[in-house]
Amino acid sequence: MKFFLNKKKTTAKLLALAMALSMVMMSFAACGGGAGGSGGGGTVTITDHADREVKVPKDIQRIAVCDIYPLPSVLAVFFDSADKIVGMPEPSMTAAKNGLLGQLYPDILKAETGYIDGSNVNMEELAKLEPDVVFYSASSAELGDQLTEAGFNAVAVSVNKWDYNCIETLNNWIDLLSQMFPESDKSAAVQQKSQEIYDLVQERVENLSDDQRKDVFFLFQYSDTTLLTSGKQFFGQWWADAIGAKNVAEELTQDNAVPVSMEQVYEWDPDMIFITNFNTYYPDDLYNNTVEGYDWSPVSAVANHSVYKMPLGMYRSYTPGADCPVTLLWMAKTAYPSQFQDIDVISEAKDYYKEVFGIELTDEQAKSIFEPAQSAGEGFAYQ
Repeated sequence: MKFFLNKKKTTAKLLALAMALSMVMMSFAACGGGAGGSGGGGTVTITDHADREVKVPKDIQRIAVCDIYPLPSVLAVFFDSADKIVGMPEPSMTAAKNGLLGQLYPDILKAETGYIDGSNVNMEELAKLEPDVVFYSASSAELGDQLTEAGFNAVAVSVNKWDYNCIETLNNWIDLLSQMFPESDKSAAVQQKSQEIYDLVQERVENLSDDQRKDVFFLFQYSDTTLLTSGKQFFGQWWADAIGAKNVAEELTQDNAVPVSMEQVYEWDPDMIFITNFNTYYPDDLYNNTVEGYDWSPVSAVANHSVYKMPLGMYRSYTPGADCPVTLLWMAKTAYPSQFQDIDVISEAKDYYKEVFGIELTDEQAKSIFEPAQSAGEGFAYQ
């Protein structure tokens, strides 16, 4: 996953040195079930998303996250606390500082970020955090091996195992966490509410005619040198399918984000454009052609002022995360307002978080989900 992990390779020499240092520092924990040693009371065996059997402490008090950027936000919401999160990547921190996460759980802003750059982990610095468990992307098999060899309890979490289905992915994340933290089990609540919202959307869009179905384009990343979208094998395809729309770039079958040209966008001529929070641009930037080298004026979505910035609640909503069901409602209502006239997304967001996670949002907090800060999109570049 290029945009949730960076595929930079650690040199053998540096890796060997880091491993040697971390093994020395963690040797005292050999009997404690992990590098941190604070977890006690035995272990439990789980199967992670890389289909590996992993023994983790029953009592996990210190958690570090590597290259699975949305996960810290899901952990905080799952626990209704950030106390256990001692380390996370810088892109996760950027989202926390610019979304609801940092407001609700200010302790998460104290988490360390300097031990990881993309998928390049400084094992010595990670060991200093004394984590009882370390989560990493299931796409980073090499990193998983390195973490395990260094003595960490490494648990793989996947973003694409379920064909980029954001809600199914969220459900599986919550299932995994509920196995590890049964006292906080939220599997049933998350699945029930997610299914309820998904079914409501399907019921209202299933009878749309082909002429009524919107042609949508996802502006994933954008700069004076880069224009990236979602083809068939990325999250945009699922979002489009889930709201009964057509992803205009569906013909592109490359995995993950795909570079495209303005000429292709002109040919597709989408009715709507959704801009993610993996870039800093807003609808006005397309309406006013603020980025040199692009002319959006011939595109129907721009001419009709049908360009929208995606929400950011706990994390950037284009990816799997706690906000998925709320984002689905917002996107469906945005695409088909007449089918969702009775849906108040702010009220629905408040109800969802209270019902599922026991989190009470103010009206202002719920409203902020749909008005993301520009700086939330900083720090991403095509690799």
